[in-house]
Amino acid sequence: MTPFNPIDHPHRRYNPLTGQWVLVSPHRAKRPWQGAQETPSQQMLPAHDPDCFLCAGNTRVTGDKNPDYKGTYVFTNDFAALMADTPDAPDSHDPLMRCQSARGTSRVICFSPDHSKTLPELSLPALTEIVRTWQTQTAELGKTYPWVQVFENKGAAMGCSNPHPHGQVWANSFLPNEAEREDRLQKAYFAEQRSPMLVDYVQRELADGSRTVVETEHWLAVVPYWAAWPFETLLLPKTHVLRITDLNDEQRDSLALALKKLTSRYDNLFQCSFPYSMGWHGAPARRLTVKKTRRAV
Repeated sequence: MTPFNPIDHPHRRYNPLTGQWVLVSPHRAKRPWQGAQETPSQQMLPAHDPDCFLCAGNTRVTGDKNPDYKGTYVFTNDFAALMADTPDAPDSHDPLMRCQSARGTSRVICFSPDHSKTLPELSLPALTEIVRTWQTQTAELGKTYPWVQVFENKGAAMGCSNPHPHGQVWANSFLPNEAEREDRLQKAYFAEQRSPMLVDYVQRELADGSRTVVETEHWLAVVPYWAAWPFETLLLPKTHVLRITDLNDEQRDSLALALKKLTSRYDNLFQCSFPYSMGWHGAPARRLTVKKTRRAV
């Protein structure tokens, strides 16, 4: 019988962060390709768009005017997915029709006043300011909410409704499913192995090297062993860091460099401004309950 070869034979790989198995079919990569090939968009964006709701000095759809900001700019999303004063949902005794109130807030983070520059095109100081903004927003919102999610959806293909480079930060009164699983499984791993899961994983990847995409002094970006999506990457600190707020100055600056290198790799892959969804997952905030806040009248 032919011995198993992970390069040729179908198999499953375990994702220790989710507890789920991923099917890998490497032999399918050898099939001939006769599908469509898309031509990258050649659209050139201006540095300032007078019709953009996110550009400096412009008026948003609510009538609020953006300041003439020079770096990052943060404001509460005009169409926020979460509200701080959501009333309590009634108790339901139906196991098939359960409902819970969800409270929180949603903020927009404009990366820079330049309408045309995405993350890989910004300077390192500008990227460092973005990381610093992520830290300050996470620290502020983490005082009230157990989960703070920093993320970016880049490109219309990923559902981004405005081309001005920006991200978002959501703060939730609850732990999302994926965050809860990651937290629970990492705690279980530590209880069994007496070492942090992702620190151990970084050491495995540094020793292997075959899945490394970008490496800086303090960060490592890899195609994870359990990748489920094409071009999926996982960006990890090389040492144990619980939250983005715990990064020191050197780690923060190194993260900015890693982000610039990684997003540039994506753009260079297909010679276009590559669409993606990116999110930061750290440990939940120490406060794990949220009381309803009321608006002043």
